[in-house]
Amino acid sequence: MNTAQRDIDLPSPLMTSESDSFARLTIVERKPQIIRQVIEDNNYPPEILQALETFRQEIAGRPIGLLEGQSSDVAFWNRELAAYRGKTWLQMPWYLAESFFYRCLLEAVRYFEPGPWKGHDPFGRRKRRQERIAVEWLAKNGRPLAVLEPKEGFETLLHSCLWGNRADLSNYTVRVEVQAGLQARQERCYILVDHTQEVHALLSGGLQRLDVVNDNAGLELLFDLAMVDGFFRQGWVQKVVFHLKDRPFFVSDAMPQDIRALISLLQGASEAGTKKLGLRLHEYLAEKRLILRTDPFWTTCLMFRRLTPPLRAELARSDLVVLKGDVNYRRLLDDRHWPPTTPLGDIAAYFPSPFVVLRTLKGEIVAGLKPGQAEAVAAQDPTWLIDGQWGIIQLIDSHRAFKNAI
Repeated sequence: MNTAQRDIDLPSPLMTSESDSFARLTIVERKPQIIRQVIEDNNYPPEILQALETFRQEIAGRPIGLLEGQSSDVAFWNRELAAYRGKTWLQMPWYLAESFFYRCLLEAVRYFEPGPWKGHDPFGRRKRRQERIAVEWLAKNGRPLAVLEPKEGFETLLHSCLWGNRADLSNYTVRVEVQAGLQARQERCYILVDHTQEVHALLSGGLQRLDVVNDNAGLELLFDLAMVDGFFRQGWVQKVVFHLKDRPFFVSDAMPQDIRALISLLQGASEAGTKKLGLRLHEYLAEKRLILRTDPFWTTCLMFRRLTPPLRAELARSDLVVLKGDVNYRRLLDDRHWPPTTPLGDIAAYFPSPFVVLRTLKGEIVAGLKPGQAEAVAAQDPTWLIDGQWGIIQLIDSHRAFKNAI
């Protein structure tokens, strides 16, 4: 029986009830702060402001309220929350609490209801600001992204995508400058699992299709796009599929409209290299070499072990899937207390294709470390699991190895 089937062997989930945990902190401090910022950033009418205040009070200690209304996903969420009826937000599995928070927030701001606020992104103002900052930064500092010597250029692109993940608007505990990501070699000491060369060997051999499960808009998304542009120009990949959110999620998670807004800014840049990047990206979209897709799964509380059959089949068509960020990593590991030396390939044997994780650590969960490595890093940096200082580039290619053995 493989790992994907041994549900009885899964360790306990990270819970918001764990005292002094980062999971608890997200509910007690981070989520109310997000509500306050949504109020500051949007000119909502009194009835929405009252709904947000009621929601804030519920998080502070009231029992979890189930969803109401006619949205197609109401039954799904209420079914997933049924086991926690009567409990508070500090008595839930961490990822369930976080994902349900964003669904409830959209309910409060009338995101799904007919009217002037239908489809209005409550985080849009912050995303647009981050996009402008990203394009301005690229125009001034992006020269290394244009260098695509086969080895050094690849490291620059891949590591920029890794360290760009530090730019997360939902996580106010991370204050590390993402620009350091371009200094690939100086940052290598902070990569706890580094499969850079293995990923390079895989890509340089040529792939028909690369899938990217994106994370944050803004600078991280810019690095994602620059990486794809580099791979296309190098001739390593024929087609790239971006998997994006179909609604606002975790504040800065990227949606298709965020991609289009960023490419538009790049096209309008005054700096020649930045403008050319935008024009190439626009052409990739027009030629359908770069494809933007959404799936309701990405904004649910489901772990990757519960991938829907259509999405599983879609990912199985990929030669390599790039999983970006902390939340995707948590879902890959079921958001559970795995011993840090547990092999990632054993935990995620269920995943339908080869994958590489690009993640900076912003949650109390990790796998695939060497014996004693976690203890050594903890002695050096007591907050290493959550402060965004450390990263991992983990490639799991067991599917390809299996196919080659047949």
